[in-house]
Amino acid sequence: MTVMNMRADEHHVPMTVDDLERLPDDGRRYELVDGSLDVSPSPAFKHSDIESRLHLHLGNTAPDEYRVLQGAGYNFNGDRTHHRIPDLSVIRVEDSQEPYLTRPPLLAIEVVSPSSALRDYHTKTSEYAKFGIAAYWIVNPTMDEPVIVELRLEDGDYREVQQVLGAETFETDFPFQIKIVPRWLADDGPWRRYIGGEGD
Repeated sequence: MTVMNMRADEHHVPMTVDDLERLPDDGRRYELVDGSLDVSPSPAFKHSDIESRLHLHLGNTAPDEYRVLQGAGYNFNGDRTHHRIPDLSVIRVEDSQEPYLTRPPLLAIEVVSPSSALRDYHTKTSEYAKFGIAAYWIVNPTMDEPVIVELRLEDGDYREVQQVLGAETFETDFPFQIKIVPRWLADDGPWRRYIGGEGD
């Protein structure tokens, strides 16, 4: 997604999530980075379709003690000037909060668009590690074959655990046991049958 950054003027108070509530409900994604506004346009169809397939597959696979969230907002600091909205996230049920979450999710997932690669691979990797998100998946459908990169937090930094593409099977046990075949995040056809790598 193309991202527009609107920095708070140095003579003004940094924006908080209270300011976000006054912004128009126009389909764009409004996030905060140190009191400055990051605005992303509505996702394109391919991005939305992949995000929806992932949400459905993770939601159907997750044990009852977990919640798989789409577009949930997280306050990264106590003064509510750093607010991010991962494409998908997984939390324990007991970590649910209103109106925004303040505890790190177990997993954050970003689906890459051509214009968001730098932010998803670098900016958010640093921010999510600092916030303490235990696992971060980067799903990139912009390459020749869709790829899933799994990062795990170790000693304050992310370490790449695996990178799985195309018809290979991505398999992990965190935050729960799940298998995903990346090609079926994007391909037409009976994706529900094959996305878990167990179809005939």
